[in-house]
Amino acid sequence: MPDNINPSHYKDSEIECIEAIKASMSLEGFHGYLKGSIYKYLWRYQEKNGQEDLLKAQWFMDRLVQEGFEIIEGEINEK
Repeated sequence: MPDNINPSHYKDSEIECIEAIKASMSLEGFHGYLKGSIYKYLWRYQEKNGQEDLLKAQWFMDRLVQEGFEIIEGEINEK
């Protein structure tokens, strides 16, 4: 079954699309991108793709949480 939340065409090259986006901006900018994507999918889910959009919002939320843990762990390791 195809993965409609994070399809293979985002992962087919040497670097995954989300990693290229992250590399192209500041950490603050990347977090803004993730939050904007969450809002977008939550905004439209009732009118467009229903559960699939909720799962996409969740994917971006999980990534934002992961990013936050990486920052916290980095701050702990620096001390």
